Amino acid sequence: MIARGCRLIAIACAAVCVAGCDWMPGRPTQAEMPLRPSAITDFARLYGENCAGCHGVDGKLGPAIALNNPVYLAIVDDAAMHRVIADGTAGTAMPPFAGAQGGNLTDQQIDIVVAGIRKQWSGDKSVGAGAPPYSSNSPGDSNRGGQVYAANCASCHGADGKAGNAGSIADASFLALVSNQNLRTIVIAGRPDFGHPDWKSYSARQALTAQQVSDVVAWIAAKRPASMLSALSAAQH
Repeated sequence: MIARGCRLIAIACAAVCVAGCDWMPGRPTQAEMPLRPSAITDFARLYGENCAGCHGVDGKLGPAIALNNPVYLAIVDDAAMHRVIADGTAGTAMPPFAGAQGGNLTDQQIDIVVAGIRKQWSGDKSVGAGAPPYSSNSPGDSNRGGQVYAANCASCHGADGKAGNAGSIADASFLALVSNQNLRTIVIAGRPDFGHPDWKSYSARQALTAQQVSDVVAWIAAKRPASMLSALSAAQH
């Protein structure tokens, strides 16, 4: 009985001590307690911690495609943007962020990022009027693409894509980091942060058609070394 009484007293004292700790000086309030990563719903924080390193603090001037580009946001829909963030892009530097794919964002958080990007940087939606579609299931023709490239791109990237004042787009290291969809997006939307024109502003002064975009992407993609093509195909399957 004495031992049992001692145990009860000890339990009671522990409960008092624990409850008393809530009133100790310096204890953080509930509002000051750090959020669980899955509970973060602030766009600026989610973007800053997960996207800014590649896409730039302000959605531009990063190594990856500019998100602060009204033309890009005019041609891509929310579902496609969500899918790329969630699943990543196989064979490139874009990782998957969905928890189900090994990432650290919930579906709700990905939706917040998508909505925040669109709210922050969409701008005038009319800038994308008449643009070729974001994606295409029809393969391009690299032979025709060479002609499109010569008329519209060679003046900046060089006749073979490996020279010019705008840098090489046929370099194996560059092509290892980008997918065909990424190439298509840049051809259509450009990189205004780096002075790269969009589909209607190339040197030939004629807007590219959807087929011409597919063709020039096929020409650029054909510059990938055979070993890289095999690795990319394996990653996508």
